[in-house]
Amino acid sequence: MMPSNRIVLLAAGAAALAGAVASVYFEPHLATGLASTQLGQDALQATLEARAPKPPPGVIVARRGERVPTLELPDLAGTRVPLPEAWKGHTTLINLWATWCAPCLKEMPDLQEFSRQQGANGVHVVGIALDDPVAVQAFIAQHGITYPVLVDSPGPADAGVQLGNRAGVLPYSALIDAEGRLIKTRIGPFENSAAIARWATP
Repeated sequence: MMPSNRIVLLAAGAAALAGAVASVYFEPHLATGLASTQLGQDALQATLEARAPKPPPGVIVARRGERVPTLELPDLAGTRVPLPEAWKGHTTLINLWATWCAPCLKEMPDLQEFSRQQGANGVHVVGIALDDPVAVQAFIAQHGITYPVLVDSPGPADAGVQLGNRAGVLPYSALIDAEGRLIKTRIGPFENSAAIARWATP
């Protein structure tokens, strides 16, 4: 018995979507196009989550529209900073990165420029490096990054996982509103500071 046209179309659509998602790993230009739309981000997130391991028992993973679980991470001076409480009252763009992640490093000057443009009263940019603190300190000093950077150890319960990045893909950004709720997330790098502004501001 031949399958119905509807089944064929659904199967073809699913295959096309899977191919587009897979392109993140093999074709950067196509991946950028996919990642620049909310529909593409939702599809990418769903695909990666389906393959991601379950978080350890007791680890709360943030969901869009809900309050972010309280995190406490050290800054580069070793002072422990509570998230999202430290930036309560401000929209905050949290960017997960590492010194070994080339796309992360490419977008950091754009994050720095966006942070400079926003000033004290706009969207606050906060980096969380899943990396060795010594390597992070050296990189920040060398490249003149002035927005706050916290450090965490990569793993199944790290800050990225708790902010919705169960697959552990870097870079990963999360937008937190003034009340500490997760507004949106983004897998992959931003193209430039204008793209960051479009994503992070109304």
